[in-house]
Amino acid sequence: MFLEDNQSCLLRLGDSKKLIKQIPDKSIDFIFTDPPYNIGKHSTGNIPLPGRTPMNNDVASWDWIDFSPEEWVDDFIRILKPTGNLFIFTSYNQVGRWYNALDHRFDTSQFMIWHKTNPAPKIFKAGFLNSCEMIFCCWNKKHTWNFISQKEMHNFIESPICMTPERLSEPKHPAQKPVSILKKIISIASNEQDIVFDPFMGVGSTGIASIALNRRFIGFELEKTYFDASKKRIFEWKSTYGK
Repeated sequence: MFLEDNQSCLLRLGDSKKLIKQIPDKSIDFIFTDPPYNIGKHSTGNIPLPGRTPMNNDVASWDWIDFSPEEWVDDFIRILKPTGNLFIFTSYNQVGRWYNALDHRFDTSQFMIWHKTNPAPKIFKAGFLNSCEMIFCCWNKKHTWNFISQKEMHNFIESPICMTPERLSEPKHPAQKPVSILKKIISIASNEQDIVFDPFMGVGSTGIASIALNRRFIGFELEKTYFDASKKRIFEWKSTYGK
């Protein structure tokens, strides 16, 4: 299983842990993914509001399944080209595990912060807003890197969370990322015709961002409702814009 030269994308429904074994060694230019955060166990559930619909504070059921970053490292390193980059969206409770598993395997590790300008409000005003997410980044010397300018290369990226009409209502994915921030990162960390790989494709936003920038894309997804939504979004985008 791999992309043919004339293919812009390859999408597969199934268990990424098994499917990744079919990807050849040193064949991927950029791994850019958003795996489970395992924050479900810390959720306080929905927040009741007087006279209003409760505020949804839950996450998807798949986030409750224990996710171990350490189990993915060997295959990520195996499939990544020497010039490749690895960027992983993560959370406060997982970033240390990614660091411990990956930092000593690469020449450099850094992190980025995505600041969400419209996070969910704190109804009871007891704590900070959850307005930031982390992206853990790894690379080796001579990695692909398209430096823009000092002003534009801060390890801080800012945008609203994904909103209607971009955000899907059916199926609703609690972690859907805006295509705009994905495009910014993909443009920096890969070149045209490079292969971008996302083993936790969700509803396909990384695929759309990749193809829009004339990259090729491989995406895996375990849940059929998300996979079907990804396939529909990506192929509708391709048919509209001719990529």
